[in-house]
Amino acid sequence: MSVAEPRRIVLFRHAKADWPPVSDHERPLAERGRLDAAAAGRKLADSGVAFDLALCSTAVRTRETWKLAVHEFPKRPKTVYEERIYEASPGELIALLNETPDDAQNVLLIGHNPGVQGLADILGGASEGDARERMTRRGFPAAAFAVLTFTGPWKSLEPGTATLVDYWAPTE
Repeated sequence: MSVAEPRRIVLFRHAKADWPPVSDHERPLAERGRLDAAAAGRKLADSGVAFDLALCSTAVRTRETWKLAVHEFPKRPKTVYEERIYEASPGELIALLNETPDDAQNVLLIGHNPGVQGLADILGGASEGDARERMTRRGFPAAAFAVLTFTGPWKSLEPGTATLVDYWAPTE
């Protein structure tokens, strides 16, 4: 693939987690989270985008979110469980995305707030339609995702270089 072709990044926040007496990293999904993760997966599958790579936090709730969402996809992308996503800042997430091989065109990142929302805010220098207004109004609730596009190699991704093209939350 050419680096001149638009790349797609989906920033996907894990679904609603439960609060059992375990460490934060080990928190599982709540029942509503399981339903919302599958709904988000159906919405992503309906987009018709074939994802090349999924970068998923190692936290239990993100792994469970991804397992339920990807079950809805016609084809499972390569998945990398990356501990650096857990509690990552937007800058740390950009650094991670900068390491993405250039043969990956469409990438999903399944992570946590505030990092995922912050990343969506700072990457999107422009937006299409009402995506930014909806994201600003709704925030980034559990199981929400933002879709951004940019052109160029992954190592050139930085604040303001992408366009926010879509936003979805379970109550949209």
